[in-house]
Amino acid sequence: MLLLHGFPQCWQTWAPQLEALAAAGHRVAAMDLRGYGASDKPPRGYDTPTLAADVAAVVRSLGATRAVLAGTGWGAWIAWSMPALQPASTAAVAAVGMVHPAVALDSRGPLAATALLAALQVPVLPERGLRDGSLLERALRAGGPDAWVTPAVLERAHRVMRVPFTAHCSLEYFRWVGRSRGRRDGRAYRAAVEQDVTVPVLQVHGADDALVPAGRARRSASLATGPYRWVEVPDAGHYPTEEAPAAVTGALLEWLADLPA
Repeated sequence: MLLLHGFPQCWQTWAPQLEALAAAGHRVAAMDLRGYGASDKPPRGYDTPTLAADVAAVVRSLGATRAVLAGTGWGAWIAWSMPALQPASTAAVAAVGMVHPAVALDSRGPLAATALLAALQVPVLPERGLRDGSLLERALRAGGPDAWVTPAVLERAHRVMRVPFTAHCSLEYFRWVGRSRGRRDGRAYRAAVEQDVTVPVLQVHGADDALVPAGRARRSASLATGPYRWVEVPDAGHYPTEEAPAAVTGALLEWLADLPA
């Protein structure tokens, strides 16, 4: 099982699940996505197809042919994309806090998400806001109930964004999706992910997610034609792995126990 983090996080968002999954006997790893943490930070390659190829390469580097891919936020966007872009590497998908990309690209999100996405498209200023912590805090608190956003959480996220080039690289994920919609690469990606997801899918979502409302996220089920399970986490917003780690861990363990060997 390979765990993929979201924005503005790193592999550590999965720390509670890593320990529990390993204790249950699963072979599990968490990675820093391209542009984050200890991963490379090249000037290009933040389009979703390249990110999916990165994940497939990590699966192979760990000595596996296929893996269960679990992601939160941007990591879930990539995990949702894997059956279409890297089917040979994808055994099953667990998506936390993210609607299927085809649904996202087909409709407008809530005002809070639209405003945040628009702010991230501007050059230079968003990078500055991530490095000084102002935009970072806004992004974390915009997800819904924010009692979990403690000084320690902010400091850890701020530490991630202060790694040289990370602020810019993390924003390129959003910018590619926004700017590629009318381009050939964006149209090709959208056509690819509009196909049915036939591998088993677990979708875990915060009931109070303000950036990706649960009702909108649940429309992803229309694309999941294989075994599908929905788990809604009460009182959680856009970051359930940190807001409700025990609930996410329990949902993953129950789902994994039911997957075919």
